[in-house]
Amino acid sequence: MNSLHIITPVKDSINSTLDTIKAIVGSEVNVPFTFTIYNDFSTEENTRILAEASVQYGFELINLADLTSHPSPNYLLVLQDAQAKAIRANAGLLIVESDVTVRKDTIQQLFDGAKERTNCGIAAAVTVDQNGNINYPYLYAKGMENRIIENMKHCSFCCSLLTPAFLKAFDFHQLNPEKNWFDVTISHEALKKGFKNYLFTTLPVLHRPHASRPWKQLKYKNPIKYYWLKFTKGLDKI
Repeated sequence: MNSLHIITPVKDSINSTLDTIKAIVGSEVNVPFTFTIYNDFSTEENTRILAEASVQYGFELINLADLTSHPSPNYLLVLQDAQAKAIRANAGLLIVESDVTVRKDTIQQLFDGAKERTNCGIAAAVTVDQNGNINYPYLYAKGMENRIIENMKHCSFCCSLLTPAFLKAFDFHQLNPEKNWFDVTISHEALKKGFKNYLFTTLPVLHRPHASRPWKQLKYKNPIKYYWLKFTKGLDKI
């Protein structure tokens, strides 16, 4: 692994997305990297803003509306496309979601940490709130701050690096197309393939959960309604 492909899937939530973009392009990174935004059917206005930002900040913008008519979310298509490109470049695939803001050293430290660890499949940065407290989806890591943990649970793709060795070992075309999200499945597949996954609580990143899909806030504010929508409308399949 001698380079990185950094991707951010986007569905509106333009303010948090711009924060994500600025943090990534402003990072202190020594390793060569490319940065791609996958625009998953954002509004026309937000698509225009992303196009302008791509010129200003120098990232590649892929509008999924040009590739598919399948309604959002199109996370599986994003993962399959990004995997193929990363494998061709022998690059690590770093997923940074649009509700996450990395610190200046996050990307380089995560790259170095993954490369230093034998048989690393996934290296994930822990998520924190604006007060610096570990938050969703890593609440189980509270009390394990400032450590590097071999993670037998799943790594969220809030800010996770998938190594070339693992990308080559598991084809994302094997993933279930009936699902919406794949971090749990992919994390477990890494372990099944004999890789080790690591959670770096030494590398906290700011996470504003579900900023890109506000209806999911119901999970905390009105869980009955959230689960009703989840099961009656087939939303949020993991």
